[in-house]
Amino acid sequence: MLQSITAPNPLFVRHLGLTDFEMTWHAMQRFTAERTIDTTDELWVTEHPPVYTLGLNRKNIRLPIRNDIALVHTDRGGKITYHGPGQLIIYVLLDLKRHNLSIRKLVSLLENAVIELLADYGQLAVAKTDAPGVYVQNAKIASLGLRIKNNCCYHGLSLNVNMDLKPFEAIDPCGYAGLKVTQTKDLGIAANLQTIAELLLEKLSKNLADEHRHD
Repeated sequence: MLQSITAPNPLFVRHLGLTDFEMTWHAMQRFTAERTIDTTDELWVTEHPPVYTLGLNRKNIRLPIRNDIALVHTDRGGKITYHGPGQLIIYVLLDLKRHNLSIRKLVSLLENAVIELLADYGQLAVAKTDAPGVYVQNAKIASLGLRIKNNCCYHGLSLNVNMDLKPFEAIDPCGYAGLKVTQTKDLGIAANLQTIAELLLEKLSKNLADEHRHD
């Protein structure tokens, strides 16, 4: 399903439902490899069946202590994380030059969209300069990982909404031993994943438009 959102350039949202991580990852690679200067930017909204993903920063990573969930070596930045049903994933397939975005600005834009969303529900969330992502009371609620090729990006962010958090216990989330994770449900936010997705998409599109105007 395609849906238009107001932005500095046409921006399309694909609501993909539950998708296989590897198939979606390879589709992002193809999209990015084949895009031209005129290709419309897209946001892909999805959930994945249980899977651990290991980014390019693989030094001193503790591998999962359970083997019932697949581990996929992928090409995003960052270390190890977990994806599962009930976790909102938004992949950002953007031409960074078109939006006047550096990687740092894009990371901040994504983090701020989540922080603003949680603020609307009365939750104080923060970003950390040394550990990308979004945190509530030192527990991680959203993770980020990106890949940049030819000034275009793919991968994106994951926000824990209403999922089984136990698989996180089998890893050092994002490479940090003992890092706690949380989710919107456990913060008392009753909104379901679809509602959270629509609200976060609004924040992201507004932040992209604002960034474009500022530059």
